[in-house]
Amino acid sequence: MKNQVCVSHVLLLDENTSYTLQELCDFCSQSTELIMEMINEGIIVPPGPTPNQWRFGLREIQRIQTAHRLIRDLRINMAGAALALDLLEELEELRRAVRN
Repeated sequence: MKNQVCVSHVLLLDENTSYTLQELCDFCSQSTELIMEMINEGIIVPPGPTPNQWRFGLREIQRIQTAHRLIRDLRINMAGAALALDLLEELEELRRAVRN
């Protein structure tokens, strides 16, 4: 039996920090083209008028990662991922309201 080595990388992100489009692509391991498609579908909404001025936060990183898993694992299209994300967020808001 061969010995196997598992290497993990952990990246801690500050929720109060904003990131550029390129940093967002790097953190999510996605191409700029795919991120732009997600923007066009409303998965994330960039604040600012131009890509050079866009800054993204932890929420956008989480939405991109979740959308990617939905597309990859459930084989739904981009529009379906956008809808699923909105419904998941609404469900979480309702759960918070019930707890309070």
